[in-house]
Amino acid sequence: MLNFQPPGFIQQALATDLGVMAYYTPGGWPWQREHDAPRPTLVFLHSLGGGSSAFEWSRVYAAFGATHRVIAPDLIGWGQSTHPARAYAVEDYFGMITHLLEAVAEPPALVVATSLTAGVVIRLAGLRPDLFRGLFLVSPSGNSDFGRDYRASLPALLASTPGVDKLLYQVGAANELAVRSFLSTFLFADARRLTPDIVQAYLSCTQQPNAEYAALASLNGDISFDLAHYIGQLQTPTTVVLGAGSRFSAPALVKRLASLNPNAVQRVIEIPDSGVLPHLEHPAVVVGLLRQFLAAHRQEP
Repeated sequence: MLNFQPPGFIQQALATDLGVMAYYTPGGWPWQREHDAPRPTLVFLHSLGGGSSAFEWSRVYAAFGATHRVIAPDLIGWGQSTHPARAYAVEDYFGMITHLLEAVAEPPALVVATSLTAGVVIRLAGLRPDLFRGLFLVSPSGNSDFGRDYRASLPALLASTPGVDKLLYQVGAANELAVRSFLSTFLFADARRLTPDIVQAYLSCTQQPNAEYAALASLNGDISFDLAHYIGQLQTPTTVVLGAGSRFSAPALVKRLASLNPNAVQRVIEIPDSGVLPHLEHPAVVVGLLRQFLAAHRQEP
């Protein structure tokens, strides 16, 4: 698999109960001298759609490599991490994120996350507030929010049908035409921002052996839940960012979720002319917003 990480970042490995998790960090870390002040940790977690990996956040975390201990994993089942052939559940992501934070990030950590992963992080933060110092979340969702039954949707039903599921993945995800179409139609507000390296990074990840297991678990609803039932338990200071043109996680729905816990969700920021991945469409804007958040929480050195 090709390396799509920014210059200066190296791949590390973390053993977990499910396999080996690859993660990316500035080269040579730990690099600081004894008299240097400790550098704050930033953990970037990618979403759980076909082809997702740490690359999703690379245009943002590259801006913090000189000032922070950046930790950007490919979660188990994604990217260059182990791809076990298993039925994935929310609890698997609780376990792997907890292990990553405890083993590498020196919690409480500041965590950046997207979409369904952001929803999982909200739930985990409610259960383990000691792991988190602050959350910067893009379009958090449980996919079945406010009573919507995602499992009853056509994509979920097809992805749950034996024989159809893997064919659906091969035809609808694991080829260049499908990847380009999915990104331009559903994830980006403006397909002109879809560069060749983005397509190739997603395509490379969809074609990893057993990559379909994690992707289908997200598509068939095995990871879906109603985030409205859990967001009230969140105590960690949180900023929510969303793309005004998101075709997933509709902006109105994300704002409604945020309104359920105004004590924890301190800011909701909508980025115009952006889809569900503003950090790929408008990375400079997201870098600026994240810097503001870090400064507000005294995380910026």
